[in-house]
Amino acid sequence: MAPRKITEGVFSVGAIDWDRRLFDSLIPLPFGTSYNAYLVQGESKTALLDAVEPALQKDLFANLDELGVKSIDYVVCHHAEQDHSGSIPAVLERFPGARVVTNQKCADLLVSHLRIDSSACDIVADGAVLDLGGKSLQFTFAPWVHWPETMLSFLREDRILFTCDFLGSHLATGMLYADDEHSVYLSAKRYYAEIMMPFRGRYPAYLQKIEAMAPAIIAPSHGPIYRRPAFILDAYKDWTSDHVKNEAVIGYVSMHGSTKIMVDRLVDRLVGAGVNVKQFDLATVDIGELAMALVDPATLVLATPTVLGGPHPAAVYAAYLASAIKPKLRHAAIIGSQGWGGKTVDTLKSLLAGLKVEMLEPLMSKGLPKPEDLAGIDKLAEAIQARHAALG
Repeated sequence: MAPRKITEGVFSVGAIDWDRRLFDSLIPLPFGTSYNAYLVQGESKTALLDAVEPALQKDLFANLDELGVKSIDYVVCHHAEQDHSGSIPAVLERFPGARVVTNQKCADLLVSHLRIDSSACDIVADGAVLDLGGKSLQFTFAPWVHWPETMLSFLREDRILFTCDFLGSHLATGMLYADDEHSVYLSAKRYYAEIMMPFRGRYPAYLQKIEAMAPAIIAPSHGPIYRRPAFILDAYKDWTSDHVKNEAVIGYVSMHGSTKIMVDRLVDRLVGAGVNVKQFDLATVDIGELAMALVDPATLVLATPTVLGGPHPAAVYAAYLASAIKPKLRHAAIIGSQGWGGKTVDTLKSLLAGLKVEMLEPLMSKGLPKPEDLAGIDKLAEAIQARHAALG
């Protein structure tokens, strides 16, 4: 993708990864992604804001060549993760004398991850300003977005906020701007759920800082640019709030049909009681879809057969995922089936312990569910509906 002008002296020069379908060997990318880098040309100095995934550094250099860039004075590194920093060594080789502008924690990571010489780094403090001549970048530290060293840059004269991973989306698109807000919303929510949600407690303060800056444009390091900042800021306010919705996510595995009978009964009763249900077969689910579904609900139900004395591995994975991304759930329940016994409930409870949710009474049927098991499912549905009603 050719370089694109954002405003006078400011260009998008990163790369679009149309075909990538897995990030960090973990996160599904159904719509690819981008590695956004930005060039800011002042009257006296030029700064490159972040770099790209090393495999696509040729695209970055092609964009710089097309703009006729002969020298770069500064490489601003907002975040040391390699999809943004991995090409910095090649940039330094191509533009000798360029200084890496970053904070101390980020510099330490660049040294350990990329073997960048620490003497090439200019360390800045929170609130520091980099003068480029007619354009100036002010830095704001934002630790744990989503690494401990992340910072943001605000181009004060043009009121452009460069947020690195914060407020981004994994979305490969030819659009420079997030004007198709529906598709961007879904990709941004998936991105938040998969990557950002574990740190949501820190974000309201950062959102307040950003609103105080009153940016005209927000330019993240993944996905399109927001020229209506309120769109993504309002979405994050909703996702990071403590408000939960009248939703129950049910993740299940069924090997021989017994657990599915219980799930079908629970879904029927919950829907009949006015609870919005999102059901996922854990044997085939896209974990990004599951993570996205966990942004808002009040309740999570895991349903599993017993395998060799414990839960099905897919249920273990789902429980571990839920614990890792730390959604704002209020309640959780475990249901399933067993042949003769085991520690299914204990294992899943231990995996979910970090969520600090109310664990509702578990229900495990022996073989095919009997009438009393189905009656227990009905009681569970009533308990979930009552708790949702109490939450308002």
